[in-house]
Amino acid sequence: MSENIVAVITARGGSKRIPGKNTKDFCGKPIIAYSIEAALQSQIFDEVMVSTDSKEIAEIARQYGAQVPFMRSEETAGDYATTAEVLLEVLEEYKRQGRTFRYLACIYPTAPFVTPERLAESFRLIQEKQAIEVMPVVAFAYPPQRGYIMAGDTLEMKWKENFTARSQDLETIYHDSGQFYLWDTLRFQEKRGLISEGIVPLVLDDLEVQDIDNETDWKLAELKYKLLKEERR
Repeated sequence: MSENIVAVITARGGSKRIPGKNTKDFCGKPIIAYSIEAALQSQIFDEVMVSTDSKEIAEIARQYGAQVPFMRSEETAGDYATTAEVLLEVLEEYKRQGRTFRYLACIYPTAPFVTPERLAESFRLIQEKQAIEVMPVVAFAYPPQRGYIMAGDTLEMKWKENFTARSQDLETIYHDSGQFYLWDTLRFQEKRGLISEGIVPLVLDDLEVQDIDNETDWKLAELKYKLLKEERR
């Protein structure tokens, strides 16, 4: 059975830097709940599923309305498994069940800033542009072109030609927001997830983005999330 679009939330159980990261309380509920709720509320997905090796995560995912139709394999639950490998496994398992999807979204489980509106906007973009991928990005807060590197015990400018350049005159450079991705499924499979060109950007504001790699990041994310909620009232 061919369906239009699936959302895969990738949430393995073995977080090292923040133990229990994917189910840790974030502003009153498990952080994975935000990704699930945003996906469901966007009303663009035929299926919102969580790929996990953890029974605890699976149970919480189901409580918030996601499907867990099968568990992640041992091979893709390890420290060195890539997101692409996880997604390809999910697609293969669905295929064995007789289900395929025209589009594939990957939403990270620690992305509380994802909104239904941004997901719907990305879906509109990939269809309008007939793109291989849509990626949410944000501009670097400080121009990387004016960055420094260590030279022994001292610093030196990486690109000395920018020493006298004004920041506002340098080209804006963006980075992955680390929240979600949306692909044309067949082209994703053909390239095994290794896509570096033909990506359509969805540009986010800095307030919508926060890496969460350690406890300090977590506290900053909660503060930023509360501020964003206040601004949207």
